[in-house]
Amino acid sequence: MRCGWALACALLLSAMSVSAEPLQELRVLSEHAVEGMRGGNLSGLARCGDALWAVSDRDDDQIYRLDTTAQVWQAQSMRIDVPLVPDTGLPWGLRSRNWAASFVRGGDLDFEGISCDSAGNRYLVSEGHAAVLQVPLIGPANWLKISPLMVREARASGMLLHFNAIFEGLAINPAGDQMWLAAERQSRGLLLIKRQQTVWDCDGRCVLLSEGGKEMQPPQFPHARAVNRDFSDIALFNGKLFTLERNAFQICRRDAQTAKVEQCWSYAAELLQTNRRYSQNYGLEEALIIDANGAWVGVDNNFGPRADGEVRPIVWRFAAPEGGWDVRP
Repeated sequence: MRCGWALACALLLSAMSVSAEPLQELRVLSEHAVEGMRGGNLSGLARCGDALWAVSDRDDDQIYRLDTTAQVWQAQSMRIDVPLVPDTGLPWGLRSRNWAASFVRGGDLDFEGISCDSAGNRYLVSEGHAAVLQVPLIGPANWLKISPLMVREARASGMLLHFNAIFEGLAINPAGDQMWLAAERQSRGLLLIKRQQTVWDCDGRCVLLSEGGKEMQPPQFPHARAVNRDFSDIALFNGKLFTLERNAFQICRRDAQTAKVEQCWSYAAELLQTNRRYSQNYGLEEALIIDANGAWVGVDNNFGPRADGEVRPIVWRFAAPEGGWDVRP
């Protein structure tokens, strides 16, 4: 590459992801179609005790417990009565576009992630409103009181500026007093808020990471090209934050306090096999759970068929990398 402007070259190169060596590939152990999700579009997964829970970004009034006793999983719906959404500081333009889109796609709240604390409380993040709904084991659902500083700081850092590119995932610690949120793209980012008596607020700065730019799709992707960096879900395991980066077809382990990348693993070799490919020109994986033995990864295929004709949401079980998730390269 020849550049006449040194600064322009530096910015271009920094916006592209360049890997010195191939990432270790994760291996699929099993694959499970999911039946019974009214709105389809599996957009988040969480483990609460021994149960797996899922959300759909098309369903505002229910979440799903997954019966995993058979090869094909059955989604069992649980109704939730959602109170009026609070004003979180998102500008009127973004909120009105989301409201208009809900008449076409369904789902004004656009739930994109689910997480659980050790008490069994479930937390759902609404992309449409940049809000978090708590669904306790007993009692009504309620919206967390989150300081408007979070949205202001995120937008000042270049995040939450584009329609359908707000919060795409969340993770909460077992004690239920720290929460991480993942901004999807343009710019993608990670934020941390903490419970302080009745309000969730920043402890210092909310924003751990904000980055734009593009990176190359993996070579297995048909007609691979440079696409926007993104996060499509996050998970907390052993004090580390794991990010699902669907456009790069990888899972990365990060420091939970700084968001610095420590190691990444690719799942491209498995999910880009011919029979598992979808026609969309970007990644579709939107749900992540990490545990000691591996990872659960779920796809939001928008009812679009993959190459073998399957149209139901799919959840894959990946084996943990050799040496475990704490292994150093």
